[in-house]
Amino acid sequence: MAGAIQEVSLATQKCDERFATGEFFDDDFVFGAETSTDEFICWSVRRFRGWRTVLTTSFGMEGCALIDMYASRQRTMQISYLDTGFFFKETYALIERMKERYPHLEFVNRGTTLTPEEQASTYGAELWKTNPDLCCRLRKVDPLARVLASADIWVSSIRRTQSPSRADTRMVEWDPRFEVLKLSPLAYWERDEVWQYVQDHDVPYNELHEKGYPSIGCTHCTVAVEGSTPSEYTRLGRWSGIEKTECGLHLIQSGSG
Repeated sequence: MAGAIQEVSLATQKCDERFATGEFFDDDFVFGAETSTDEFICWSVRRFRGWRTVLTTSFGMEGCALIDMYASRQRTMQISYLDTGFFFKETYALIERMKERYPHLEFVNRGTTLTPEEQASTYGAELWKTNPDLCCRLRKVDPLARVLASADIWVSSIRRTQSPSRADTRMVEWDPRFEVLKLSPLAYWERDEVWQYVQDHDVPYNELHEKGYPSIGCTHCTVAVEGSTPSEYTRLGRWSGIEKTECGLHLIQSGSG
């Protein structure tokens, strides 16, 4: 079956129906809270060898940890990130450190070509204030859609306890919006476990985590959370003051898990 996938899009094989009912492939094992992350990643590397796989990251602590896990198991791999044009300087510095740490990995910016100036000219100044959902769509969601349009497998570092909207995340699930098979190896991890892994394996991470930023996005929409430590996670610092907690990349739709 893996060979056929190279020629036939997953979207044509009714994977959404199969995964909605919990049906996997004949050689797969049951995934859940007791699944070993090491075994899962090793399985995914073998199982989807030759498939068009995309690992995306925004260089949060979870993303950096997951990159390290895959880096130790694959000779080469492409890591895609979406530079919104509004990253913190600390995030740009981290990207360079990650490139130095993992020279066998290819870090590729797949972000929008829409400059901040062009966005302001077309949609008005400070769109992140006047219409944050549109700003996120232009600078994150639409670019990701273009990336995943040529992918079969999407590897993500989201966790179930990051937010209520992610609480039902499966380690393997069909994403009907982007029409890809989505893998979330860290779905059942807690933030303190991620922090421990980062320390134990000397994984580079954003220094803003030690300055009260548990979750890091764009400069205009991310603030520090008083009393926050690297081992704790909250999204209170994202889009502070408005009822928005997600940029739209990981919205779970009915029937997808």
